[in-house]
Amino acid sequence: MPVNHALGYRRFGEPEQVLTLEAGAKAALAAGCVRVKMHYAPVNASDLIPVTGAYRHRIALPQVAGYEGVGMVVEAHGADAALVGKRVLALRGEGTWQSLVDCPADRAILVPDDIDSTLAARGYINPLAAQLMIEHFSPAGKHLLLTAAGTDCALLAGQWAQQAGALSVTGIYRSPVHAARLEACGITPVQQSNAAAVRRYAARAERVYDATGGALAEAIREAMPASGLFISYGLLSGQPFRLRQALPQVHWFHIRNTLPALDPAEWQAAFSRLWPALATSQTGGVMPFALQEWRAALAAWRSAGRVAKPLLLFEDDRAVP
Repeated sequence: MPVNHALGYRRFGEPEQVLTLEAGAKAALAAGCVRVKMHYAPVNASDLIPVTGAYRHRIALPQVAGYEGVGMVVEAHGADAALVGKRVLALRGEGTWQSLVDCPADRAILVPDDIDSTLAARGYINPLAAQLMIEHFSPAGKHLLLTAAGTDCALLAGQWAQQAGALSVTGIYRSPVHAARLEACGITPVQQSNAAAVRRYAARAERVYDATGGALAEAIREAMPASGLFISYGLLSGQPFRLRQALPQVHWFHIRNTLPALDPAEWQAAFSRLWPALATSQTGGVMPFALQEWRAALAAWRSAGRVAKPLLLFEDDRAVP
């Protein structure tokens, strides 16, 4: 059996304390699945939050961390054997922070030749969330306000909202390093600490895509038009927000709640729409770290003002505990 190197956890807690890198034999591939030799997997908030135990009610331990990444199909059964040798996103199966990932064949996403692997590795969590938010809560003909505008998801949502016909897009950011990048994408940057400017732009915002929560979300809702829509898709502040008034309406958007409604054909079609948009959009850079350097990758992810995405790099001869 092939040897697999996996970064997993057997108890909940701070990722740096509970994640361990282990080597072991990979079980036989199940029918209907493909085996992917991983190339890259990114570090996202959505990868780390479950490790802390935030969703312990729906997670059975032990688990391998990670929800997205790209690699090469090295094993498949029957008709799926045509995928062997193809570059795919290994999705909706096992945790992706391991050198060999098994995933359902109908959920593996073929990567177009013109998409670099370091971009493809980041092609699921943030891009798909941005695309689905725009499709579900259209900004066409509306003034859009983004929070956590320097994040990958918000940056893509801001660019794609303009293409979808938004009248304007304003992005609230914390670290000054993000301002120039937002402007380059046609997004008006607003410093989060500038309370007056936040209120001014919130007062005309007919759509808000909020990834922050907490006091900022409350301040925006109090200032925005009652007829607007406030879409909450994250709580990067770690704090929920109080619903101190009935309007504007709040919609909770979580990609994990949207995906079960997509059958395999719809799932594949969503990525067919996504790839051309992603290929022509501005995205952040990357910082590759060998798998055994995962602690450094997490430290880089936590660094203030970060503009590049840490990627775990899988190389069999280096991925040892």
